[in-house]
Amino acid sequence: MLSNKKRFTIAGTDIEEVKKLNSQSGLSYNQVKQLLAEKYLQSKK
Repeated sequence: MLSNKKRFTIAGTDIEEVKKLNSQSGLSYNQVKQLLAEKYLQSKK
């Protein structure tokens, strides 16, 4: 059963808020590396 209570870390950070903001922040470091590698390989053809 899903609870409506907010979950916080020991330091008081709202876990769900952080997840929401992260999902809106754009590409991750690994996604950028993957994209650059793909573009580099395409340019070598």
